Amino acid sequence: MNHVLDGKKLAVIGDPIEHSLSPVIQQAMLDELGIACTYERILVGAGSVAAWLPIAPDLNLAGFNATMPHKTDLVPLMDSLSDDARMYRSVNTVVIREGRFHGHNTDGEGFLRSLLDAGMEYRDRRVVVYGAGGAARSVVLKLTASGAQSVTVCCRTPGKAEELASHSPRIRLCSFTEKACEAALAEAGLFINCTPLGMQGVSAQFEDFYFLDMLPPSAPVYDLIYRPLKTRLLEEAEKRGHVAVNGLGMLIHQAILALEQFSSRPLDAGLMKKAVMKRLLPVLKQGD
Repeated sequence: MNHVLDGKKLAVIGDPIEHSLSPVIQQAMLDELGIACTYERILVGAGSVAAWLPIAPDLNLAGFNATMPHKTDLVPLMDSLSDDARMYRSVNTVVIREGRFHGHNTDGEGFLRSLLDAGMEYRDRRVVVYGAGGAARSVVLKLTASGAQSVTVCCRTPGKAEELASHSPRIRLCSFTEKACEAALAEAGLFINCTPLGMQGVSAQFEDFYFLDMLPPSAPVYDLIYRPLKTRLLEEAEKRGHVAVNGLGMLIHQAILALEQFSSRPLDAGLMKKAVMKRLLPVLKQGD
């Protein structure tokens, strides 16, 4: 049976782009589904996505994913935006239909699905998030919109994140050193690291992990990082008896949701995860 994507191409754009795992993930799913579509990386220089966008349909693209630094630049260029893309002011998935560009963002929903996969409840819980960058934005806003009791965002410069807090009275901001941050940790039902500390290729690391000792023993620890598969943060959390999960589930779920947009059909998430993990884990383990 012919599919809307048969004979078409998909891609991920970014700058840099060679590190992206999207081709491995998406091609695994396309092959599993028997769809005759290829997925590639395209280097689009920082600041040039507006100039590149008009030629995208001429490349036989049915759509593309976007990574840094293009996610926010794409927002005003879209013909339509999903609710999440509008809320985050960020686009990571663009569907091209009849020359028109439809922007989506699958990060927040992908994150929630990965939480549920890991058995980590967030509804009616007090959540503490470290970091206030782009990754934190989608996590914080999705958690708040989906039933978290409160989300305390601990970051170096809370003043820069005031717009984030304006979305809901349940979002609180504080610096890492404030007593308010310590109090939030003591009441947390879930801890999430949205900083790049401990990521492969990033020299910075948490100076110490004293904050883990403030968490209730029952509070799970989630690190958005998936390279390495087990960060020092997750190791230290496990030593203290916490359930600890990396960001691989979020990476895969946001990709599944993106392919659902590209293909205009729901997918079997369990089947897709199995196909992806078979190809992705060997790649990730090479870097550990």
